[in-house]
Amino acid sequence: MEKGYIIAVDGPSGAGKSAVSQKLAEKLGYLYLDTGAMYRAAGLKALRQKLDLDDPEALKTIAPGLEIKLEQDRGGLKVLLDGEDVSEEIRRPEMGMAASKVSRHLAIRQRLWELQRRLGEPGGVVAEGRDVGTVVFPRADFKFFVTASPEERAGRRYRELKAKGFAVDFDSILQEVSARDAQDSSRELAPLKSADDAILVDTTELSLEQVVERILQVIKERSSLE
Repeated sequence: MEKGYIIAVDGPSGAGKSAVSQKLAEKLGYLYLDTGAMYRAAGLKALRQKLDLDDPEALKTIAPGLEIKLEQDRGGLKVLLDGEDVSEEIRRPEMGMAASKVSRHLAIRQRLWELQRRLGEPGGVVAEGRDVGTVVFPRADFKFFVTASPEERAGRRYRELKAKGFAVDFDSILQEVSARDAQDSSRELAPLKSADDAILVDTTELSLEQVVERILQVIKERSSLE
């Protein structure tokens, strides 16, 4: 097969789509395209410039010059903002909401869609986010919508942040997850939703390996991929 598939993996915050997409890309030898990390980087740039994240005119000033690159290395995915490695900084708890806020603005989305399509259109990519199957790659070869219960997603996020040394509270994380769901699903521009032709994968009771194997099985059954 000369050209690899475009595989779109969408879903809400904490559903496990990042870990699933990373492992899937690793098994297939594909590029892992983390669109959420790109929005976090855009949010970081806006915060550094002390912009109002709810002001579309302010965000227009940084959109054209946004330069965000993704590089795979031995330590995982490296996120570069204007050439600076911000991989750790964008994973701070507050950056999730910042990403959600800047993603509501067309100028930011259009710039990131451009960058994402440039990375993904050659094929051989697992693109992960909240609108990759509906907006970024509507003609993706395979689309999956990965989800889990709010309590399970909050628990995963809580354990992840605790392991990184953050002082976090489960109830606060659960409230943040619910607020993020509401904001992402209700926004007018590219709201979080499953594409009509996406396959739903509920990860609440499944391990990472079980989810990845289920997705690989679907791909193998529907294609000549070995």
